[in-house]
Amino acid sequence: MAFTLNPLPFPKDSLGPTMSARTLEHHHDKHHANYVNKLNELVAGSEFEGQSLEAVIRATAGGEGKQRKIFNNAAQVWNHDFFWQSLAPNGGGQAPEPVRKRIEATFGSHDNFRDKFVEAAVNQFGSGWAWLTLKDGKLEIVTTHDADNPLTSGAHALWTCDVWEHAYYLDYQQDRARFVKAVIENLANWQFVGKRLVEAEKK
Repeated sequence: MAFTLNPLPFPKDSLGPTMSARTLEHHHDKHHANYVNKLNELVAGSEFEGQSLEAVIRATAGGEGKQRKIFNNAAQVWNHDFFWQSLAPNGGGQAPEPVRKRIEATFGSHDNFRDKFVEAAVNQFGSGWAWLTLKDGKLEIVTTHDADNPLTSGAHALWTCDVWEHAYYLDYQQDRARFVKAVIENLANWQFVGKRLVEAEKK
C-alpha cells in the first residue's frame, strides 16, 4: 500500500495570524506532498514497499545512495505529520498540569523553556527541526539537521517546530526566532504533548 498525504488536522485558515493559509497551502499541499510522492517513487519494487513509515526510517538511517534518499523523504513525511499534530488552533498558553510540572522541573519555568527552545531553533544552522523529547526519563530540547529526527537516536519525540525556511518565510521572512516564539505561544498543542508523554513513559 502506497504512502499517503495525511490531511491537515485543522482548516488551513485556522492558524492565523501566526501561520497563514498561504503558508499552509505551500507547506502541506506542495512540500509535504512532494516528500510523499518521492517516497512512493523510491520504494516502489524495493524491500521497503509495504513497510510502515517508522520501519523504513529506522532501516535506512545512516544509509548512503538510494537508501539515503529514501530516508530523507520518509523522515520528512514523518516529521511533517508530527509537526501538524504539534499545532492546534487557539493553542499555546500554559501546558496542562502534568506537562507543566515536567517542564518546570527541567527548565525552571514555562518562559524559560520557551526561550531555550527558541534559542536552540535559531542556532540550528541551515535547515532542520527543533524538538522537545524524552530520553532516559528526562526532557531535552534537541535539534536535528535536514530530515533527521529522534527516531534514530532512541529519544521519544514530544513536540516539534519545523525550522526549514519554507515553514516561515512567507509570513516572517528571515525572522526564525519570531516564528518559533509565536508558534509556541499561540499554536502549541499541549494536549498532544501530554499524550506523547504518557506513551513515552509506558515504554
